[in-house]
Amino acid sequence: MNSRKLLSETRRAFPATKVRCQQPSRILIVDVTSPSWTNTCSVLSEALENTLCLACSLTGPCRIPLLSLYLVQNHQECLLPFTQVKENFARIQACMSELRSLPREGCFPQGGSGVVQAVQDGLQQFKQYSRHTTAGGSTNNSVEITILTSQSSKEMAKQLEIKLKDVDLVSLRRIEVIEVLKRDFLEPEDVEQCMPAEEPNISDIAILGMDIDVQTIEDNVISLEMLFKTWLHDYGTEKEHLHLLLPSGGFSNASAPRTTLMCLKCDLQERLLDPTLLSGAVDGSVRATDVTSPCQMAAWPATALYKLRVIKALKSEGVCESVLYGLPFIIKPTSCWQLDWDELEINQHSFHALCHSLLKRKWMLLARREPQNTSPSWNIMVHSYYVIVPSDSATLLIKAVAIRELLMPSTFPALLAEHAERVSGPIEGALNSLEVEVAYNPLHLKSNLYKYLKSVLYKPLHRQQAQPRDQRPERHQPKHQSKAKATVAPLLMASSPVQAHRLAAAR
Repeated sequence: MNSRKLLSETRRAFPATKVRCQQPSRILIVDVTSPSWTNTCSVLSEALENTLCLACSLTGPCRIPLLSLYLVQNHQECLLPFTQVKENFARIQACMSELRSLPREGCFPQGGSGVVQAVQDGLQQFKQYSRHTTAGGSTNNSVEITILTSQSSKEMAKQLEIKLKDVDLVSLRRIEVIEVLKRDFLEPEDVEQCMPAEEPNISDIAILGMDIDVQTIEDNVISLEMLFKTWLHDYGTEKEHLHLLLPSGGFSNASAPRTTLMCLKCDLQERLLDPTLLSGAVDGSVRATDVTSPCQMAAWPATALYKLRVIKALKSEGVCESVLYGLPFIIKPTSCWQLDWDELEINQHSFHALCHSLLKRKWMLLARREPQNTSPSWNIMVHSYYVIVPSDSATLLIKAVAIRELLMPSTFPALLAEHAERVSGPIEGALNSLEVEVAYNPLHLKSNLYKYLKSVLYKPLHRQQAQPRDQRPERHQPKHQSKAKATVAPLLMASSPVQAHRLAAAR
C-alpha cells in the first residue's frame, strides 16, 4: 500500500493555522429512507446517546464541541441545529426522543438529492454559526460530516463529488459515508466489527483535495457506537506526541558515535477511556489524573511532547504482568502536518520495520522517560519507566512498569506437588462447570455506566412540550441551551491490557 496515500488525508485537511480547539465540529446526516429503518432507528439512537453521554461527562476540553443532526426523508430537515455538546445533554435527549418517534419503514421513497442538500445546508449553518462565535475563539473552525445511509456508499460519494464542485468547502475537513447494512448482507468474519469497504479510488471520490471516506458497518449498537466513539479521539495534528529514541547502531552509518540516537516520531492514542476523567464521584474519591506526575502520561489532550529513551530489550516471556500498571496507550506513527513529506514517509516505514523486528525477535522494549525541560543541576529528577509491546497491527502498546521504590515485598510459596482427592475433586468440579471462552472480549461485559451517566445528566428541558411534527417550529437557528452537570461513580478497570491488546491485534 502506498504510504503517501495513508498520510494524504491529514496533510490535505489541516490548514497551517493554530486554533485553540483541535476537535472539529460534527454534522451527522441520517438517511431514513432505508427499508430497514425500523431496526436502524433504535440501534442508532441508543449508540449515539451512549457516546454523547460519555462526551458530556468527560472532564477537560470538550471532545465534541458542536453537533448538528440532519434527517433526510423525502426532503432534508435539521433536527438539531449546532449545539454545544457539553452541559446540553437534556437537549440531546429530546432530539433522540424525536428521532425515535419518526415514522417507520416504507414511509419515505429512496433516492433524491436530500443528502446533498443536507450537506450544503449544514455547511452554510456552520459558516453562520462560526461567524457569530469568532470573537470567543474557543471552537475549531473546521467541521466533519458523517452520512449514514443504506444506499451504496460509493455511489453516494460519486454524487457528492459531482454536486459539491461549486460549493465553498473551506471549512470542511472530511466527509465519511457510512453504508449501514443488515447482518444478512455482511460476511461472517465481519460480524460485530466496523469494517472498511473495498479501498476506493481516491481520484474518483475526491473534491478539492478532500477525500470522501467510504465505510460499511452492520446495523447493531456496538458497531455504530464504535463509529461514534471515534469522535472522542484527539484530532490535533499540529505536533507529534512522542519521540521514541533508539540507539543508532545498525540504523545508520557504522562510524557514527554510539551516543547518536535514532528518533521515531509518534502519536499517542487512548486504548481505554480513563475512568478518573469521569469526575465528580459520589463519594469524592475519584480525582482527575495528575498528568504532571512523572509516572503518568496523557494521550488526550496532547499538550506535551514526551521523550522516551529505549535503554534495554526484554524477552517477552520474561515480563511479569504484575509489575505493569496504569492505563495502556497506543503508539502509532505521527501524522503531524508540519513535518516534511519525505520525513513523514521515512518515519512511517521505520516505525513499521521496528514493529516487524520486535515481533520476529519476541522482544519488548524498556524505555525511560526523559525530562521535558532542562532543570538546574541541584534539582533532582525522578525518572519513570515504560514497557513497549509489539503487536500484529502497525502499532505499539505502552504501559508504565514498576520501579524499585514502588515495588512492595512479596514471597510466594511454591505450589504443592500433589493434593488430596477430597480437596482437588470439588475444585475440579467447580472449574468444569464454568463456561470457557477462547479469548476475553470486553464487548461482552456491561457495567450499566451508560444508564448511570444518563440518569445523572438528565434534566428535563423546561417549556418543552411534545408537539405534532407538523406543528413544530423550524429548526435552523441555534437556541438557548439548558445546562446539566455530570458526575459519575468510580469504575473498575479490566486487568491485563497487554493480553487484550495482543488478542485484539491477532483478530
